Amino acid sequence: MLLWKRIAAVGAVTSLLAAGTATAAQPPDGASRADATIRYTEYGVPHIVANDWVGLGFGQGYAAAKDNVCAIVDVAVTTRAERSRRLGPDAPPTSGVSQASTNLASDLYFQGLNESGAVERLLAEPAPRGPYREVRELIRGYVEGVNKYLRTGEITDPACRGAGWLKPITELDVYRHAHAVGMIFGQGGVADSITASLPGAPPAGAGREQMTGGTGIGSNAIAVGKAASANGRGVSLANPHLPWQLSGTRLWQSQLSLPGKLNVSGAGIPGIPLMWLGHNETAAWSGTATDTTRTYTLFELKLVPGSPTTYLVDGKPERMRRTDVSVLSRKADGGLERVVRPQWTTRYGPVTTRLGQRELPWTASSAFAIADANAGNLSMTNSMFEIARGRTAGEMIGAVRRTQGLPWMNIIATDDRGRVESSQIHGVPHVTDEKAARCNTPLGKELFDANGIAVLDGSRTACAWGRDRDALRPGVFGPSSLPTLSRDDYLANSNDSYWLFNPAEPKTGFPRIVGPVRYEQNMRTRGGFAEIAGQLAKGGFTGQAMRDLMFSHRDHAAELVRADVVGMCRTMPGMEGACAALANWDGRSDAESRGALLFDRFWSTVDRMGPGIWKVPFAVQDPVDTPNTLDTGNAAIRKALAGAVAELKAANIPLDAPYGDNHYVVRGGKKIPLGGGTAGRGVYDSLGGPWDPARGYTEIVHGGTYLHVVAFNGTGCPDTTTLLTYSQSANPESAHHSDQTELYSRKRWVTERYCEKDILASPSLEVVRVSRR
Repeated sequence: MLLWKRIAAVGAVTSLLAAGTATAAQPPDGASRADATIRYTEYGVPHIVANDWVGLGFGQGYAAAKDNVCAIVDVAVTTRAERSRRLGPDAPPTSGVSQASTNLASDLYFQGLNESGAVERLLAEPAPRGPYREVRELIRGYVEGVNKYLRTGEITDPACRGAGWLKPITELDVYRHAHAVGMIFGQGGVADSITASLPGAPPAGAGREQMTGGTGIGSNAIAVGKAASANGRGVSLANPHLPWQLSGTRLWQSQLSLPGKLNVSGAGIPGIPLMWLGHNETAAWSGTATDTTRTYTLFELKLVPGSPTTYLVDGKPERMRRTDVSVLSRKADGGLERVVRPQWTTRYGPVTTRLGQRELPWTASSAFAIADANAGNLSMTNSMFEIARGRTAGEMIGAVRRTQGLPWMNIIATDDRGRVESSQIHGVPHVTDEKAARCNTPLGKELFDANGIAVLDGSRTACAWGRDRDALRPGVFGPSSLPTLSRDDYLANSNDSYWLFNPAEPKTGFPRIVGPVRYEQNMRTRGGFAEIAGQLAKGGFTGQAMRDLMFSHRDHAAELVRADVVGMCRTMPGMEGACAALANWDGRSDAESRGALLFDRFWSTVDRMGPGIWKVPFAVQDPVDTPNTLDTGNAAIRKALAGAVAELKAANIPLDAPYGDNHYVVRGGKKIPLGGGTAGRGVYDSLGGPWDPARGYTEIVHGGTYLHVVAFNGTGCPDTTTLLTYSQSANPESAHHSDQTELYSRKRWVTERYCEKDILASPSLEVVRVSRR
């Protein structure tokens, strides 16, 4: 029996029209309860319809695998701890679900997790701590869909075609993937150290991790309400920033419809059903990573003299738990060897001897354990499921409160009624400022004010995490103790703290671990607020106004300093070419902008110099417009400009070269120039890549991924445009490997087809039925 049953276009449209043209699709006549119907429209976007949750998951899994099967199985190989065996021990992992620096370190980390049985215990929990029934059914169907596609043998992606590791996935693989994503900012960030820490040995780990994140996960999000929109209804912007090459956090676009129960369009991660961000008929949500919130703490342990693996708690000795973790690894000759490494765990969590660049020596008298608030969290899919069904912004934030499964995401929602809501309800250790003052060790006192990182005294049970009565899990803050905000004009976030989602309503009063207040905002936050204010001075937001904001490519740092830099430049001998390039630059980071690259290299140095670069310092009363006025008398700043000129000349790049000549990706051997720029310059369309002194920027590797602008209009068919910057498929053989990347280069959008009448009107419509049988 054919795996794909292709329906002739005329027949398909007739069948679907017979089912009606309501917002929610009806499955075609004759579809069994286990079948899914996939309608493909422009740029390979699938619209999936089914009769039940299993069928819906099945269709999504099949369609996701068709585009990104290598990415899905790559993550499964990772969480099964099979990378060293399949791909060799020394290469860096491509999955991105931890910050392990090698396949061997990744395997040892995940094998340790697997042997602990943590995910299986969480699966045994009743909902909402364990998955909802509907979520379990979605995941069951999803796995069947992925595996059905694997059985077609239609794998053309050279990344995995014919690979021995391309095996069917399991439901447990999906849950392990979700669990790992939740710990990226915490335990997963010190995977190298967890797998290599030994008493008395030098601090382990390669130092790849950063204390305050280092995952490459960021975002912009804006939600506009009735007081700031042209028609009195909501407008949503989504702009997550993620690594472009890592499979575990790659985004993929689809629409899921189960008549009467769900009709959501948006983007999620291949390998995990449902959406990270998107919209339904009447509400939309986007999200940002909480770079300023800590989802973990350290505990400093007092060790028993003469026994470095025994620590004291309230004066009583307690032994660490040793697990000799064993994985198979491929040798240079192709054979296999068994690698065994001990891992040490405490009541608080695993022992680590490094946090980013900070060494945490395991001495004869002390050691450190990392405690992750999301180690006991498997509810992310519950939260995604409930958010997608929210009919208003308030219902979406209510879903976050009920499920409490988001590990580290802020949610910003808006709706057809023009209300906007935000939530920072996610996994945050229950460490009040009072407890931090009582329990922080000297290292904790140093780190807590600066970075929000608590290092608590592990020798006292009184210093363990607390618990809120409304928290579903022990040891974390409940929803009533975490920030939310509701307005009717706008809310926005660009990875700064909860303090300033709207400059008109600064929010304070939450523990330091939740985020700082009254501090200098990042340049992207400031630039975003400046652009919002500029639009509101002209009139309310429309969908087009939001699209213009997204792709304005204004360089906010340049808007603050360029005139002063040009003036400084003209006092520096031999800099005439640089001065002309900066003076004639249009101040934007479009692909054709000339002078942008020179400013980029200059600002990449200056931005690391700290607050001393400004004549006017940060003022809490004016957080959007301060600090300002570059101190051009600072010799280091003058040196930075000369250094930028030297960099470009060394790479044989003209000082006024078009930006896109050296800011690009290559697809199918073709260089695709890109605009956008680094977050440090305040370019809202954030993009970045490595700088090669001999060639300049090489390929872009990080930045904007799935973009949407959803503008509600009261019809149930919102005016929505989307863009998946790296396109739907990672497979270079796919027709949808670079088509949207080409659009992105030209600042063009895809008009979404959400309602039935629009899906059926697509000139690219292809209707496919796939069956579990």
